[in-house]
Amino acid sequence: MKSKKVLTVLLLLLAAIFPASMTLAQNQADAGNSGKVVVANRASGTISVIDTHTDELLGTYDLPAGENDPEPMYVVFTRTGNRVFVGDRANDQVVVFRARDFSVETVIPAGEGVFHMWADAGATQLWVSNDVDNTMTVINPATLAVEATVDLPADLVAMGGKPHDVILSPQGDYAYVTMLGFAGDHDYLVQYDTHTFSEMNRAPVGKDPHVSLTFHNEFIYVPAQNSDLVSVFNRHTLDLVDEIVAPGAHGAGMPLHGQVFYTTNLTGGGTDGLITIDLRTNTILGATDTPYAVPHNIALTPAADKLYVTHSGGTSDKVTVYEIGADDLPVLVGEVTVEFNPFGLSYVP
Repeated sequence: MKSKKVLTVLLLLLAAIFPASMTLAQNQADAGNSGKVVVANRASGTISVIDTHTDELLGTYDLPAGENDPEPMYVVFTRTGNRVFVGDRANDQVVVFRARDFSVETVIPAGEGVFHMWADAGATQLWVSNDVDNTMTVINPATLAVEATVDLPADLVAMGGKPHDVILSPQGDYAYVTMLGFAGDHDYLVQYDTHTFSEMNRAPVGKDPHVSLTFHNEFIYVPAQNSDLVSVFNRHTLDLVDEIVAPGAHGAGMPLHGQVFYTTNLTGGGTDGLITIDLRTNTILGATDTPYAVPHNIALTPAADKLYVTHSGGTSDKVTVYEIGADDLPVLVGEVTVEFNPFGLSYVP
């Protein structure tokens, strides 16, 4: 107990020195407590809340009614305001839940075709991908105001490109947006300045790309499902650093200060459904079968000792649970039945 208190103090001291790490430090300090994983059930219009200590379902909550039946997509938690943001694709909005009791605080209008979204570690901006009107909605998580609507590069849109996944750099200075839908054998990764909302760099990537990064290094990782590839780029310049062959690479998860990257093999039917990559060598450490097909998205506990995977599809209702040992490889320990088509998910302290 004493060592845990010392660790907590040290982490909070680091957060005082490096403000952008405040969210991470506090989450690590909370790691010994029971947190939650919040799952967006796309086909049911609900979110499910799972206790990460017992892996039991704590509750299911409806998204507010809109003009259309709600369609929850992805989940983002911010300590600022202690809020859970859930994108509602069918109603072009983001629903804000209070994390303490999952009551609805408000809804925020976004663009048409809400899909992925992400907030930086300091919770200064939340970027929402809108793949019908080809924009990004930028929300202030503290004030809940829309700060900007960012257009995607006109030349890429003219080529058929649409925004998909998004992530922000640890310090919140840059946003990285994947664009897909192009003819040919590659899609694109586009880097934005979060202060000016201007394009900084772009790079061709594999087909159907997603993104992940860590505080531990200066790279950005792009799993591309339809190219069976994880590409590694310098996240400042978008220069290609390495390529890792990984079948069906789709979902992306890594501890903020971790040395491993977990990706799902979405197309493999459950065989080698979870792939573990060593970030020090950019090599595959191993693969873990999942008991259900379509392993989709990943959430990790702050201590990176447990991992949760949604299994998507119209009639699917499963989230599988894994413990992670000293070898960094996930081991299946259970499953939770939620509602239909579990999609995005996130850890909430």
